[in-house]
Amino acid sequence: MSITWITRAETGADIPAIRAINLAAFPTAEEADLVDALRADPSAWIDGLSLVATDENGTPVGHALLTRCHIGDTPALCLGPVAVRPEQQGRGIGSAAVLAALTAARNAGERYVVVLGHPTYYPRFGFTRASDHGIGLTIDVPDEALMALALDAGHPLPNGTVRYAPPFGI
Repeated sequence: MSITWITRAETGADIPAIRAINLAAFPTAEEADLVDALRADPSAWIDGLSLVATDENGTPVGHALLTRCHIGDTPALCLGPVAVRPEQQGRGIGSAAVLAALTAARNAGERYVVVLGHPTYYPRFGFTRASDHGIGLTIDVPDEALMALALDAGHPLPNGTVRYAPPFGI
């Protein structure tokens, strides 16, 4: 049986639940603190690009965040963190949140997204190895972990070094 998750942009009332999701999903508070720091950074935060997936009661159980970054001098988005409450993982919640975030970005006229994450998870959304497009980082990461996506086929990915928002510390 397939479940259709309800996804929507976060509201102010969701902030404590989003923090709780990230605290539960990751071994440290680093990702939860990062979300809070990004929310407080006007150069990074874009209203409408922090998406939650809710359970049947409307309670957020998953979260996907897109914030401003740059590939070289070209504006782009960074996907992450993506988190799902551990007891809810494996049910398509993370995928629903990511798809909703990418749709919201496309609808907002955004063109490019990068993600530093699991190389077996993100290709299902169309992400490919960033280095194949001349995109890199200033830090060493496994080549297959940095991926990029053009949201509009009419605008191929630019090349350059990804510059994350200051809260990422990269």
